[in-house]
Amino acid sequence: MTAPSAHAPPFSFSLHAREGSARAGTFHTPHGPVATPAFMPVGTLGAVKTLSPREVSEIGSSMILANTYHLYLRPGHREVRHLGGLHAFMRWDGPILTDSGGFQVFSLAGIREIQDDGVVFQSHIDGSTHLFTPESVMEIQRMLGADVIMAFDECPPGGCDRATAERANQRTLRWLERCRTHFARIGREGIPAQSSLGEEAGASAKTAPDARPQDAIGAEGIPSQTLFPVLQGNVYPDLRRDQARDVLAMGDWDGLAIGGLSVGEAKEKMWATLEVLDPELPGDRPRYLMGVGYPDDLLEAVARGCDLFDCVAPTRNARHGTAWTSTEGQVNLKAARFRRSTEPLDPECDCYACTTFDRAYLRHLVVAGEAFAHRLISMHNIRLLIRLAEESRRRIADGTFHGWKEGWLERYRSRSG
Repeated sequence: MTAPSAHAPPFSFSLHAREGSARAGTFHTPHGPVATPAFMPVGTLGAVKTLSPREVSEIGSSMILANTYHLYLRPGHREVRHLGGLHAFMRWDGPILTDSGGFQVFSLAGIREIQDDGVVFQSHIDGSTHLFTPESVMEIQRMLGADVIMAFDECPPGGCDRATAERANQRTLRWLERCRTHFARIGREGIPAQSSLGEEAGASAKTAPDARPQDAIGAEGIPSQTLFPVLQGNVYPDLRRDQARDVLAMGDWDGLAIGGLSVGEAKEKMWATLEVLDPELPGDRPRYLMGVGYPDDLLEAVARGCDLFDCVAPTRNARHGTAWTSTEGQVNLKAARFRRSTEPLDPECDCYACTTFDRAYLRHLVVAGEAFAHRLISMHNIRLLIRLAEESRRRIADGTFHGWKEGWLERYRSRSG
């Protein structure tokens, strides 16, 4: 989806090794390479919860995710653009991916209305009314300036019936065509001050009344970006196959995103869906599994051909004192058994929390409600996922991934509690 060039393309994927469906490779972007499999920490509002960009980099993160819906509501995509785009705004010089905001919008049950043109929704902050369309979502993400941006899709709820999933597939395809067309148009013509975002919103929705001539962006001011389509279909194998084939027939994408999983379905159904998709997707493009990032899910998905992952679970669990460990599975540090433990949280981990503090101190911080606990456990949980990705790459390269994965998961699952 990027313009042809006499030089190396700004986005490409190199596949280095395979073991079964598991893959090790490198996703090349304008802001640097991403070794895959890779976990992307979530910086919803332009920051990974409690951690600085330097800390996120030091624990091994090469690419992070930011959220279109939240940044659109505040501080606003135009403000981010005026401040130099997301990379400058966040002080992050590595690759960034932005989601479309579709998952957040569709999660606003009761305060959103789905239309063929787009979705009208109310802000969770102040109740104001807004409209997201495929065109406006492209403009918002173009202004934010992430390397990889997502097409606007309809994500049906987990456990939905087949008819609902099929309608969502059809709408997602129609919206993808509009996203692709507008993405390319912006690349050629830029974004006028009074963009389609304001025109489509209408009198009852946000219109960006403060737009000024200097808000216009010429094509030369648009950063190099690529558009990933999002594959839907819930857990219905034929719908998944059909949409993958339809999407691939629409364009030569630099990568593909798999949506609509980890939304309440049984894990076995998620893994079975990935097995259905694996032979349908081209082997020379990265596959991004959206919203998946528990340790066992990550390894199971790597085994089924996925390359990129994101999830809020590492920091959300940390906020409640829950940590993932290589030696004891998932543990809650509020437990009394840690009150006098002088052991590190995870003796196999090289993060700052594990190499500096013991469990007794971490438990004290959690029980006392100290924000430092959230920081330290977040740092550890993200590092554990990154270490799993690093080890997966090494194991795939030497042909020992599947045996190692089974052993690691058996220990993790038998000891969690």
